Amino acid sequence: MKKKILIISIILTMLLAGCSHRQADRVSHNVSLEADNFNVIRRLTVLNARTDKPMFELIGAFSFELQSNRIIAVVETGPNEYKKHSVGLGEWTLWVVEDVGGANVDKYRYEVNFLPEMIVPITLTNND
Repeated sequence: MKKKILIISIILTMLLAGCSHRQADRVSHNVSLEADNFNVIRRLTVLNARTDKPMFELIGAFSFELQSNRIIAVVETGPNEYKKHSVGLGEWTLWVVEDVGGANVDKYRYEVNFLPEMIVPITLTNND
């Protein structure tokens, strides 16, 4: 009897874990789809892994794809307006894309920052 209860408990645990895993997969897919449809403000940061200094930052509604040694980002800058960026990645770079949630911002806000110490930092923005 105890063996049957243990087996049933294990099966139920596996089924419940499988359900939550599938739900998490669906939620992850839906969040990615919303972001790729330019409905989520994101931040892409590329860091120099040797110095821990940021080298590039992109903030806005964008979709991205990783292609061999580069990130291709397509940014929505206005109704039916898009810009494409290619960010090269090297052996000593680290990158992170985060969803900037809960922010009440204009989805067409667009900002690119070049931040290496060897050049004068600049900020490009499309604010009117």
